[in-house]
Amino acid sequence: MKVAVIGGGINGVMTAWAFARSGEAVDLYEKGQLMSATSRSSSKMLHGGLRYLEHGHLRLVREALQERSWWIRQAPQLTRPLELLIPIYRNGERAKWLVGAGIRLYDLLATGSGFPRGRWYSADAVAERFPGLKRDQLLGAYAYWDARMDDYQLGLWAAERARESGTRIHEWTPVLKVDPATGEVSTNGSEACYDRVVNVAGPWAERLLAGSGVTSAYRLELIRGSHIVVPGKREQGCVLQVPGEKRILFVLPHGENTLLGTTEVSQADPDHCAPSNEEIDYLIANYNRCFSRGMSRQDIISSFAGIRPIVASKSDFSSASRESVIERQGRLINVFGGKWTTSRALAAAIVMKSRH
Repeated sequence: MKVAVIGGGINGVMTAWAFARSGEAVDLYEKGQLMSATSRSSSKMLHGGLRYLEHGHLRLVREALQERSWWIRQAPQLTRPLELLIPIYRNGERAKWLVGAGIRLYDLLATGSGFPRGRWYSADAVAERFPGLKRDQLLGAYAYWDARMDDYQLGLWAAERARESGTRIHEWTPVLKVDPATGEVSTNGSEACYDRVVNVAGPWAERLLAGSGVTSAYRLELIRGSHIVVPGKREQGCVLQVPGEKRILFVLPHGENTLLGTTEVSQADPDHCAPSNEEIDYLIANYNRCFSRGMSRQDIISSFAGIRPIVASKSDFSSASRESVIERQGRLINVFGGKWTTSRALAAAIVMKSRH
């Protein structure tokens, strides 16, 4: 079977690898360079999504926690387990018992993954492990484990595995149109027909369908997540609870520096994605609220933003979900959503969908 995979982010790369490993002839098309957009602009974490538990996404969290371990086993040179602290303050956004219950459930869902279990640290122990965190009203912190990664290099590692399995990779080759009936894929000046065409273009998936005159039962909400890099080497991560919101912010090791993020802001154009002044101010303000040594814009080393495509039904725009959706239309398979950590599992589901 001949398969065309459209999109060179992590979900496209893993999909191409999965088809190639199953013996199919695979062409992967990327409009720019592999791993150059959304997949390179993550929070650099392989994680189960602790906060998804608040919304009852147990299956998604369980799958991500198990997949997290697969990545670490396969590419230990590009991944590393990471302990994260969640400081608990008196009269904070979430009660101590609620955070503790969430950590215990997270550990339960991670059973068999090989990661340490969460624990409680006293305020003194927190100050020792995370210097600079404000002590006023601090009760202590719950700790849990996830993993950090080099998203760009890990994606290129996966692309090399796909290439070794027989995938032909075409960078700088934008796909202009697809035909669900014939499997025809049109690029600049050429056409080719395939038995299966997988549209896994992430934030650009809807744009490809629109250019092809193809309708779908789903739509995407594009959400921008911005990050800033500031000085200061850290060995552990910290999760900050934002006052008056249910959101959290991560303070993470990033080489010799610290990574702070992320935001959640609606993004209209996937081609022009950058942190806004308001987002940068938001990140700085919440960091300064929790740390005694504040920072300003002058301290920022770099900043970047990525887009998360969140799936919503066209009949119910309020039903946006972190879950991915696979839609079959003739020879065309549309993939909406998807997370970095679970890209291998999503790829396996796409291959199965292609055969039924």
